[in-house]
Amino acid sequence: MQTTILDPNLTQALAAAREPGLTLIIGNKNYSSWSMRPWVALRAFGIPFQEVRVLLDQRDTAANIAEYSACGRVPVLLAGEITIWDSLAICEYLAEQFPDLHLWPQDVAARAMARCICAEMHSGFAGLRNDMSMHIKARLPGRGRTPAAQADIGRISEIWEECLSRFGHHQFLFGDFSIADAYFAPVVMRFKTYGVALAPALNAYCERVCAHPAVAQWIAEALAETETAPKHDAEMPD
Repeated sequence: MQTTILDPNLTQALAAAREPGLTLIIGNKNYSSWSMRPWVALRAFGIPFQEVRVLLDQRDTAANIAEYSACGRVPVLLAGEITIWDSLAICEYLAEQFPDLHLWPQDVAARAMARCICAEMHSGFAGLRNDMSMHIKARLPGRGRTPAAQADIGRISEIWEECLSRFGHHQFLFGDFSIADAYFAPVVMRFKTYGVALAPALNAYCERVCAHPAVAQWIAEALAETETAPKHDAEMPD
């Protein structure tokens, strides 16, 4: 995997991004939870891709992202002339393009459940997202516990408990690592940052997610980042 960080001269980065194969445009690994999801899925299943990292909260961030997608957000997957600008759509595209890798669970009931919980994560949990934003480097135990965030923690705990007991055999949510685990990996990061107390089985699940090679690599690279995102830092809960 090759990583490119955008600078004011975009010519080389843009040319590389449109080469054959897959290119994933992401934000800072320390902060960008939506970028983490498809990146982890790609790495977990050994799908080759190029990485372009657009630094967040810079004067040229919006212009740099606009070079790849009109939506103004990361992540964006470039697949030749195809542009996919939504994290869940990216994961579905990968599952379609690489069916033999089984990014979704193979069992019909498990696959339906996995898609449901990813869709719920995609469209819900605004309290957790707003009040306990992802910041892998930080340790802020007890902060951000608004009623909305606490309700989201309870709902996520219910989801994890049901998936692990019904399908996961107390390994990952559906046994083998899947898109569902990649989708909830940023939640695991938040629970670590804010010191969320969980039942022992759920704590063990979080440890397994963190130890997965794809997640562990993302964490290591987030910790190694030297760039900051001032707006993201300013929004951290007091």
